[in-house]
Amino acid sequence: MTVVINDKTSDLAGARQKWRDARRVVIKIGSALLVDRESGRVRATWLNSLADDIATLRQAGKQVVLVSSGSIALGRHILGLPKGPLELEQSQAAASVGQISLAHAYQGVFQQRGLTMAQILLTLGDTEERRRYLNARHTFDTLLAHGAVPVVNENDTVATSEIRYGDNDRLSARVAGMISADCLVLLSDIDGLYTSPPGQSVDARRIDVVDNITPEIEAMAGDVGSELSRGGMVTKIEAAKIARSAGTSMVIALGRELHPIGQLDGDAPCTWFIAPSDPVTARKRWIAGQLEPRGSLSIDAGAERALGSGKSLLPAGITAAVGQFERGDLVRILAEDGRELGRGLAAYGKDDAVRIKGKKSDVIADILGYRGRVELIHRDDLIFHRKVNRETDNHELD
Repeated sequence: MTVVINDKTSDLAGARQKWRDARRVVIKIGSALLVDRESGRVRATWLNSLADDIATLRQAGKQVVLVSSGSIALGRHILGLPKGPLELEQSQAAASVGQISLAHAYQGVFQQRGLTMAQILLTLGDTEERRRYLNARHTFDTLLAHGAVPVVNENDTVATSEIRYGDNDRLSARVAGMISADCLVLLSDIDGLYTSPPGQSVDARRIDVVDNITPEIEAMAGDVGSELSRGGMVTKIEAAKIARSAGTSMVIALGRELHPIGQLDGDAPCTWFIAPSDPVTARKRWIAGQLEPRGSLSIDAGAERALGSGKSLLPAGITAAVGQFERGDLVRILAEDGRELGRGLAAYGKDDAVRIKGKKSDVIADILGYRGRVELIHRDDLIFHRKVNRETDNHELD
């Protein structure tokens, strides 16, 4: 494990370079940063500085998603609810009122900078159930392709204690994995992970780079949450586990200062959790090893050549569809002689796949009565066995 403490080494320089090279980023914003504790209103100056940072990222060609707390904190002030813990029904009521104010605040500062804001409310099932996951992923992809900045929050108005994330640290990590983000930024009221709670020990030292989350790293987590932010360092470590498993590097950075994102390009103190692989590789490993096939698609020689060159699988190359698979299920991809060529997540269920097999993509809407995806399996949702060792039956993934 590499643990670098307050030392500008190549590991730290490499971590910062990952941020500069990132094309798709998720930024998590806590209530304590966005909402003033005393007034219960949005910290307008801080939010405007954040919007400036996001505009700069967009101008640099980066796609940005925000995961923002604040609806309950804003709503409880508007409703006049008492300080301290809220009952579930009170939290839901506060969220339903505060969400309007939160969206209005973001829309205002974004419009001033020529940015389009989109609001996405998620529940736990949207990242746990595969078809809902795919629907949400495609929505994000479409919004980002059109230059919008999605602002995400948990749908607190309907979520119960049994079906909720419970904190936006883990929610942001789930979102980062869902959209294959390169980097997740957790803006916090502390500038990183310390060897012990900094307010309780004079020997506490910040760790700059972590490339493996060990029990020792987990033991360093202390509760640094506040009344307005449910999360503490424990939830941030959990978020780092989720993000790294999806190929997303994560950074914990101090968020209270103005222009908190712009400071990441400089020498601002923070803690980087480096992912062991990139998002595409992590996703394909997950497809290869974590799912059971629900059916198979047989393809012709032309489609086999296309897959070998890194292209998606189109309906025109399908000769047969077998099994009982639905949209989002894993299927095997078979050559004309029955060899398994790869595996992937189907964009159509078996019945629709049978109807469009062998057809050009531009007639899918006429056949099915709705406009679906052009590809039956997108290349990002597909693994192709480039080489097969006949003696061991081991596959090299592409």
